[in-house]
Amino acid sequence: MEKNNTLIAEFMGNPTIFNPIHDATLYQVKEQDNMTYHIDELQYHLSWDWLMPVIDKIQDKFLEHPELEYEFDEIRLSVPDIQQTHYLITEFIKQYNNGI
Repeated sequence: MEKNNTLIAEFMGNPTIFNPIHDATLYQVKEQDNMTYHIDELQYHLSWDWLMPVIDKIQDKFLEHPELEYEFDEIRLSVPDIQQTHYLITEFIKQYNNGI
């Protein structure tokens, strides 16, 4: 999950902050509460509060780039299952990062 949550945080434009005291990269997640989170603390795979802003951004990207092969409807239909939605979001981001 850590790798996928990192991918999502970067897609969302959350800045990274390196903390040399703890030798760790932290993410400042503006959409949540302006706190900083270690990679292990990112909650995209557990919380709809974290995941819904990602879905909103994906919808905007899909509308801007309809040539993307990935179907946004799959993400919308998976919403009752957070694990499936998290998986489909990471697949979309991978395709988006490779295709645009």
